[in-house]
Amino acid sequence: MNELKYKALALDLDGTLTDSNKLIPQENKEAIWKAIDQGVMIILASGRPTMGITGIAKELELDKRGGVIIAFNGGKIIDCKTGEVISSQQFPHELIPDVCDASVRHGVVPLSYNDTQIICESEDDEYVLKECKCNYTTVLKVESLPDALDFPITKLLVVGNHELLLGVQEELLSRHSDQIESFFSESYFLEVAPKGIRKDAALATVCKHLGITKDELMVCGDGLNDIPMFDFAGLSVAMKNAYPEAAKHAHVVVPKTNDECGVAYAVEKYILGK
Repeated sequence: MNELKYKALALDLDGTLTDSNKLIPQENKEAIWKAIDQGVMIILASGRPTMGITGIAKELELDKRGGVIIAFNGGKIIDCKTGEVISSQQFPHELIPDVCDASVRHGVVPLSYNDTQIICESEDDEYVLKECKCNYTTVLKVESLPDALDFPITKLLVVGNHELLLGVQEELLSRHSDQIESFFSESYFLEVAPKGIRKDAALATVCKHLGITKDELMVCGDGLNDIPMFDFAGLSVAMKNAYPEAAKHAHVVVPKTNDECGVAYAVEKYILGK
């Protein structure tokens, strides 16, 4: 039985677990495996779609060792070992045209996903390519995104200049705040998700599934969409490279960035007690 204070560890990916090249440093892997050996459940909590997380989970051997994936900021929650879908929500399909229209009018780019690719009307936008890099995938270019999304989706992502995205966010929430959430994961990534989709709500679901309390949960992150989970967890740890607004919500800020294995530092110090 695990007698450690923290029985679960939730990790953001981009800017936290992975380095600037979107790779997991070996030092982070080894620290995480030590925590697993002590009985700690690993939770990968990201705004990425499922396809952008499963490879990370396999690299950490969570399909064998056990773990949980929180994809789409909580839009889908999956047990890594069994493949069980613990929770899944769909974006209101009737709102897709309005999100796309508002995005185009404000001069930014909407996108979504199928199981293997990003679906978008632009294949060379710099921010679309950033999202491709995050998810190790390519763009399926379409003439009309609303027409192409003729299947259930979990979220839309609107990408571009932050000031322009603020206009989209304000417009969408003024009309649809009863049906959607809209928040930033990066200054250039505006998430548009079903109502109630946030990392804190997802972690509450996972804690209940695991039979632990939020006080037994430690989280590591850096981004604006990590703020809810920072406010939720028993211990919230921000990387040195965290957005200042996010760092204000963390209990501690470690003296190392994601490129300096800040996750390994946090695990060794706060879970393994070294």
